[in-house]
Amino acid sequence: MLVCYSSSSEEESEDAVPTDENNSCSRKCREEKDGNNGGPARKCREEEDGNNGGPARKCREEEDGNNGGPARKCREEEDGNNGGPARKKPKSRLPLPGCLLAMFPDEEDAETEDSSLHGGRIRSFKHERGNWASYVYLPYHPEEEFMELLEALLSFASAHGAVWTLQEEFHLSLSQTVVLRHHWIQPFTQSLKAGLMHCKRFLCTAGRLRVYCNAERTRTFLGMEVCAGHVQIMDLVHEVDKTMTEFHLDTFYKDPSFHVSLAWCAGDLTGQMKEGCIQGMQSLVDNHEEGPFVLQLDCEELRFRTGNKTFRIPLKP
Repeated sequence: MLVCYSSSSEEESEDAVPTDENNSCSRKCREEKDGNNGGPARKCREEEDGNNGGPARKCREEEDGNNGGPARKCREEEDGNNGGPARKKPKSRLPLPGCLLAMFPDEEDAETEDSSLHGGRIRSFKHERGNWASYVYLPYHPEEEFMELLEALLSFASAHGAVWTLQEEFHLSLSQTVVLRHHWIQPFTQSLKAGLMHCKRFLCTAGRLRVYCNAERTRTFLGMEVCAGHVQIMDLVHEVDKTMTEFHLDTFYKDPSFHVSLAWCAGDLTGQMKEGCIQGMQSLVDNHEEGPFVLQLDCEELRFRTGNKTFRIPLKP
């Protein structure tokens, strides 16, 4: 009588598992005790066979701490045997909106600091990003008669060795040139408008030539000094000075000589002009075709210029 013994269940289960080494995918699982509720945490990982050279896929199933459900996390990496880099999504920066790029149109590079690019003019203060050169003034719109006289004046000065350059625009200054930060522009303008809202329009005249030089002695100006309207101009300056004081900026000169700027030249030419040139030029003004020339300035509005922006502040009729 033959007696047969069967192998243990453990041995049978081991024999029943296929062990094909060429299988391209293997699944690895382990169970760990969950530290929160004592339940098992199941973690699984599927990996692509490294011999095939394909990307390796790694997955994990973890117990969801909130509802007990499995959470599956996967990532793909380039097989190291192929030498390929791990795939990473490149980061890109969002472009700046055009409105932000246009906020500082007066920004300048190092070349703009070269005085030869500005007719020899030298800055009174160094240009810095966010700083805006600013001043308040009354504009003057010249007539044809005035331009003809001015041409004769500059021709006379050139014959005496003084070469002048016409102003890009003619104006009567009501403030010194100060530096404003960009975020001050709006409140500064509002303060000016509030202080000047009660000021009325008026007419002033000028007829006497004078030579001026800036504090740095780097530029000389030819101006025509005001002879009527001085009181009204002082009222405007008083209001402008209030705003300057509010923003801790320099106020206007204590004893100002109000004038309309006509032309300028580089350097200090005050001595050269006083030697007789200015008297000859004044004679041209006094002996004009139809009598002494008088410049008339209709003061209907103030202008506040900061950088490349100009704000108009009308006076009361």
